[in-house]
Amino acid sequence: MIERTVPLLTGRVAVVTGAAGGLGAAICARLADHGCTVVLGYHRSEQAARQLAESLPEGAHFCVRMPVTDSAALREAARQIGERTGRVDVLVNCAGTTQFVPHDDLDGLDDTLIDTILATNIRGPFAAIRALRPWLEASGDALVVNISSIAARTAMGSNVMYCASKAALDNMTASLARALAPSIRVLSVSPGLIDTEFVRSLDVQWRDTQAQATALGRLATPDEVADAVLAAATFLRFTTGVALPVDGGRPLA
Repeated sequence: MIERTVPLLTGRVAVVTGAAGGLGAAICARLADHGCTVVLGYHRSEQAARQLAESLPEGAHFCVRMPVTDSAALREAARQIGERTGRVDVLVNCAGTTQFVPHDDLDGLDDTLIDTILATNIRGPFAAIRALRPWLEASGDALVVNISSIAARTAMGSNVMYCASKAALDNMTASLARALAPSIRVLSVSPGLIDTEFVRSLDVQWRDTQAQATALGRLATPDEVADAVLAAATFLRFTTGVALPVDGGRPLA
């Protein structure tokens, strides 16, 4: 039996939006561990992003302001990244937003919140891909990973519009995978509920109910989601246009 090791990503450049969050930090660390130069995109959390960059394995990692709802700022970020690196091999669209609103509370899901969710969770990833497309194409073997959710499939999540935004993100992933092939692969990673600091701050009984309703009896960890991103960048090189589930069998309930 031939022993297989994870291919190194040495010399490759990865951009991660929403890098300062718990999930973004795990993804940055996993990519850096395997040789990537990581560009940490942030909106308001500059200090957290810089602290994270300093904690990563030695490399030319750096931070760039990337508010995903501001297309002009994304174009400027892409210019800065391109000038410093000359290429982008991996883009992880991890920035996202939501707010808990019961699905039957239609008035609670007001227009401002709807617009914020759609602008961040759908337009944001598209705008980031659009801004970085020239540098991704310069790689010749690039990957875009959109962080989605099983809410896209189950329609169960923090609110109706969040679920809809993730379904739209998966559909957009398939469209862009077709449009940008063969030089850029595009796929989604679709976690269930993730055991982040934010989730641990929620109602304990609700959180435990979600874990018990998952076939594997627990929540996903940020590292497990990061492993899926790493797999997409290494072993799953003939995979594009699909959503990779990291949900512990939650939709089986």
